[in-house]
Amino acid sequence: MSVIKINDLVYTYPGASKPSIDGVSLTIEKGEFVLITGPSGCGKTSLCRTFNGLVPHFYKGDLSGQIIVADQDIMGEQTFDMAKHVGLVFQNPENQLFALSVEKDVAFGLENLGISREEMRKRVDWALNLTGIYDLRERSPHEISGGQQQRVTIAAVLAMQPKIIVLDEPTSFLDPLSAERIFEVIYKLNQEQGITVILVEHRLDLTAKYTNHLVVMDKGKICFEGNPRNILCNDEISQIGVGIPKATLLYKKLKADGFDISEQTPLSSDEFANQLLKVLANDYS
Repeated sequence: MSVIKINDLVYTYPGASKPSIDGVSLTIEKGEFVLITGPSGCGKTSLCRTFNGLVPHFYKGDLSGQIIVADQDIMGEQTFDMAKHVGLVFQNPENQLFALSVEKDVAFGLENLGISREEMRKRVDWALNLTGIYDLRERSPHEISGGQQQRVTIAAVLAMQPKIIVLDEPTSFLDPLSAERIFEVIYKLNQEQGITVILVEHRLDLTAKYTNHLVVMDKGKICFEGNPRNILCNDEISQIGVGIPKATLLYKKLKADGFDISEQTPLSSDEFANQLLKVLANDYS
């Protein structure tokens, strides 16, 4: 069952000489973990802005094609209404935090929806616990770490209980360890809550292992789409400027030298190490 269906989408920002999105067609199924990647300026962020109607309702410009999200045609829906279905987490968490306490920030969207106080309390506590920041609920969001701030923005989106969460490079200001913790939270939500996750990220070493649907963009177009294990083995990916996971690169080099450790392309160092250990165990058994 598809939650997003885009047909022949073309979008050009006001005053731009060429489109940021150029003939994109894409279908995303319910419960998928989608990873969108590509070089800087390839159209990733612009595409994400169409999912909740920021394009074309906030960012004007010329748009053609069809965008159906959660059975709604975004051309006929306001961004406020789409926010009930799609939660968007931006690169810099400070752009989404403004209240005096963490729990007030998480409750803000629910207040705008007119949710009852009892239901609001229940959802806020649930979201804070799920993201591991319940103990921070009375702290000012500007007195906590960047990783904690990003958890607050994710909690605020979760409290709205959207069908889809879109995260546009949510860990760009974090070190790899902090980023890994955020991705683990997002993956857990996808697996346990069945929430469709769309993640824009260039750090594939950290994220490729979570995705079951990889989208590679370049110059406003989708160049590759589908199974990440198949796509990341393609030599053309490196030419586009996508950072292939180091474990995948090493696997490809070993395979080219006649040492094939597995039928399945590894997407992470842990996966590669486990495959290698199995080969060594068989060799010495």
